[in-house]
Amino acid sequence: MSEYLLYTFYGVLIIGTFLFMEGVAWFTHKYIMHGFLWSWHKSHHKVHNHTLERNDLFALVFSIPSALLIMAGIEFENVRWLLFIGIGVACYGVFYVLFHDILVHRRVKIKFSARNKYLKRMIRAHYIHHEVHTKEGAEAFGFLYAPKKYESKEALQNSMR
Repeated sequence: MSEYLLYTFYGVLIIGTFLFMEGVAWFTHKYIMHGFLWSWHKSHHKVHNHTLERNDLFALVFSIPSALLIMAGIEFENVRWLLFIGIGVACYGVFYVLFHDILVHRRVKIKFSARNKYLKRMIRAHYIHHEVHTKEGAEAFGFLYAPKKYESKEALQNSMR
């Protein structure tokens, strides 16, 4: 395989893994966080004044496969492609922290006002998700994708009724 094709393949692995992780995150959020590990996640649905939440343990758990993939891809040349899958998972994790923890939940205090339609829709969807403080009944489980129904201001207002 030519060097160009190899690097293209690695780039596709990173981007593909990043996109695939949204499905993994949605599934995990809906069926695990709002399922049998609600005991960890419920800390994220309650108002509190601490810096850390039990929910933050998920970041630690999700970082382990990424780190192992990266280490295996570096250590063993015959599975070098695992490195790029691990990088894709890590990139998703970084984006999640930036979007979810910093922009939506303001866990790091910065001045930011969403002007982009996509960001506004994602933030609205996440706020609607957090209106439910119980294991059942929540909607909008994605982090990078939200259906168009969350695009309008009415979506947020309707959810508050």
